Amino acid sequence: MTATDAQRATAWQVQSLLMGYPDPPLLERLPLLSAAVTTLPDAIGAPLRTTLDHLARTPLTELAADYVATFDHRRRFSPYLTYFTYGDTRKRGMALLRFKHAYRQAGLVLDDAELPDHLAVVLEFAASGDAAVGTRLLIEHRAGLELMRLGLHEHGSPWAHVVDSVCATLPPMGRRDHDSVARLAAEGPPEEEVGLAPFAPPEYMPAGRGEPR
Repeated sequence: MTATDAQRATAWQVQSLLMGYPDPPLLERLPLLSAAVTTLPDAIGAPLRTTLDHLARTPLTELAADYVATFDHRRRFSPYLTYFTYGDTRKRGMALLRFKHAYRQAGLVLDDAELPDHLAVVLEFAASGDAAVGTRLLIEHRAGLELMRLGLHEHGSPWAHVVDSVCATLPPMGRRDHDSVARLAAEGPPEEEVGLAPFAPPEYMPAGRGEPR
């Protein structure tokens, strides 16, 4: 069953919330999120039900600790999509500006406390901003998204199912996508190029941020 535009928007909204830091407001929304998921095609909704069930039966302190250990301390699972393409290089600054500009053109102003390429932010934009542009941003970073998905599954993370659901809203990967994933898995993100001048203002540069959240 092919998802409708409304179903994809619902899925992206639920996925966005589930990819955020687990807190009391999120747990309070679980019944509402579970109800929303019942309206989705099984390929998109079933993975989300798995994660929702895990959140419902796991203490909040344990969820929070697991989230931090997964996304704050492991670059392999970075929720920042441009990290996989540009690493912690100056070129990443320009990529971040592209995200910001896309949001502004849709009339959305992003909180400066969060980088614009966080998967939860991109999903929120796709759900409530511009679905076509949001889809394009996700597809452009499909290799990193897939590598994160595979790594989370290997780690046994409950958030792997959320990324499964995200990928189910996108077109199937082609041969070029699979080649990009294999190359990224073998080589990793690029390292800094010595002597390269910054392409973006310092506030959008990843240098000095340490491990991505």
